[in-house]
Amino acid sequence: MTQPSLLAQLRAGLTTGSAAETQEIAARFAAGLPAETVIALHGDLGVGKTTFVQGLARGLGVTEPVTSPTFNIFVVHRGAGRTLVHLDAYRLTGPAQLDALMLEDFLRAPFCLAVEWPDRITAWLPPDTIHLELGITADDRHTVRLRGAGNLNV
Repeated sequence: MTQPSLLAQLRAGLTTGSAAETQEIAARFAAGLPAETVIALHGDLGVGKTTFVQGLARGLGVTEPVTSPTFNIFVVHRGAGRTLVHLDAYRLTGPAQLDALMLEDFLRAPFCLAVEWPDRITAWLPPDTIHLELGITADDRHTVRLRGAGNLNV
């Protein structure tokens, strides 16, 4: 019997026991992403959104350290053939403020835009955005669940 695909596992929801395990799932996920992808990472403070982005970065060939862009609002990381733009929308008040940042100038093909706190800019997100819900269980394990498949061919 074959193991379910990563997408099927993410749809059902995966539970991880460590940051390294969360990053490994994200790196595997990154390997199958289309060339231009927007990923919305939903979840409360401390659920592992930046940890997930660190794994995405590794999967996209980014070798530099990835930290939360809270104070910069967004950071551009160049990978092996891909660009990761990591956006923290927490301090944004709406799409108009995001437009003023001219973020589109950094979304050069092929790119992956990972958005923390996407609920602050929902109207700005494209319809094919991939939505992931991150959480913490009662026993302090982390969860990742695919909520919307966006432009994934599944």
